[in-house]
Amino acid sequence: MGFLVIGESLNVIGTVIGKAMKERDPKPIQEEALYQKSKGVDWIDINLGPAKKDGHELMPWIVDVVQEVVDDIPLVLDTSNINAIAAALPKCKLPPMINSIMVRPERYEKMIPLAAEHNAHFCALMWGPEGLPRDENERAALLVEIMHVANEAGIPNERIWVDGIVTPVNIQQPQAVALLNFQAMLQDICPGARSTCGVSNISNGMPDELRHVMNITFTTMLMISGMESFIADAKDEITMDLARDKRPDIVDAVKATMEGNAPDLAGLAEDVRNYVKSTKVVLGETLFSDSWLEL
Repeated sequence: MGFLVIGESLNVIGTVIGKAMKERDPKPIQEEALYQKSKGVDWIDINLGPAKKDGHELMPWIVDVVQEVVDDIPLVLDTSNINAIAAALPKCKLPPMINSIMVRPERYEKMIPLAAEHNAHFCALMWGPEGLPRDENERAALLVEIMHVANEAGIPNERIWVDGIVTPVNIQQPQAVALLNFQAMLQDICPGARSTCGVSNISNGMPDELRHVMNITFTTMLMISGMESFIADAKDEITMDLARDKRPDIVDAVKATMEGNAPDLAGLAEDVRNYVKSTKVVLGETLFSDSWLEL
């Protein structure tokens, strides 16, 4: 099964990387890009956040810096600053991905033509004029809207990466199920489309010691539902093992639980037991609490 990994750690919020970006110090940025390559990531995400002040200068500079040492992995240009995206697109040696374009006319009317002009992929973020969709059907309607606009601009479905939006399960448990349902519907709505997400949002607000278990659980559930890629930390060994199809024990146990045939916990390794328990929390079969692993 497996999935593609979009390396997330070239991010302005990181202490070391953020400082390097601010000071225009290429060394930490290049070291991180080389590390991600050594771990086998499929894309490298360059996240500048809003970058309102100097994004139009910073993004193309980072693209050049990364490509000096890694020019065989495509880049993801991740900022809400449209001018920064526009300045960096011509610098990319491989077709990049724009991350992301909301389903709002004021955003996609400017950004989809940029993607078309530069033969770029783009991530379609299922965030509409009214904000977060309420369920899988509202997500589907947003996807149809942006798919038609992209197709009319000459962008095929295969260059559209759909992000249905992950929300914290401890606050909006039904949204986790809605995203799983939407992911399973994706190919019927937009044949050939790709998919991705920032999965760690599922555990926002949880105690730190529980976050990784929930992140891995939801990664596995989404992968089983058809998710093609995840924005993830290349340092996370379990995520990388799942990506390379090296943890069938986790996948089989979570899949059986999703299908209503949860395995006997007594026969499972402790980590797999925790993923089964967490799957039940995501599905709403177990009420969320910070002690769900102790039940």
